[in-house]
Amino acid sequence: MVKLTKIYTRTGDDGTTGLVDGSRVAKHDARLHAIGDVDEANSAIGVAIAQLDGATAEALTRIQNDLIDLGADLATPGEDFTPSEMVLRVVPAQVARLEREIDAMNADLSPLTSFILPGGTAGAAALHLARAIVRRAERTAVAAGGLNPAALAYLNRLSDYLFVAARAANRDGSGDVLWRPGATRGA
Repeated sequence: MVKLTKIYTRTGDDGTTGLVDGSRVAKHDARLHAIGDVDEANSAIGVAIAQLDGATAEALTRIQNDLIDLGADLATPGEDFTPSEMVLRVVPAQVARLEREIDAMNADLSPLTSFILPGGTAGAAALHLARAIVRRAERTAVAAGGLNPAALAYLNRLSDYLFVAARAANRDGSGDVLWRPGATRGA
């Protein structure tokens, strides 16, 4: 269990931060960009939760916990991605769980007949924003290189999950805002 009694440490005042193994890297390191984007995605999911309730909010809270684990995974250097008592790693079972939940949510949605705009209800709009941030987190994690493949897969699947959850939040897709190709060209 984590116990923080003092929030500031002053150890990062020199522009570096510590990784799980005790090594220090520059705050502009690609790995840190990925960790920061995951943190931002987690915060955006928190904003979505504040606008949702029930099973969706509960599932998103579990995902927030997964994202803290994922951040710890990204902050753990090395090529051994095996989890242990002392090493948090995202595992394929977490990706599979997201896939099952995506399939279950998607089963109740009408098929897409158009691209949709990121909007609709306030909850759906917040989920779309979180999805876009997760997609950025995935790109920065891939660019960092040498990271856990299951963590990368989790981010990829999470963006899909958030897209489907946004459609579900839009009255099971009936409230989706449809893209109208070229609709403003003549205006």
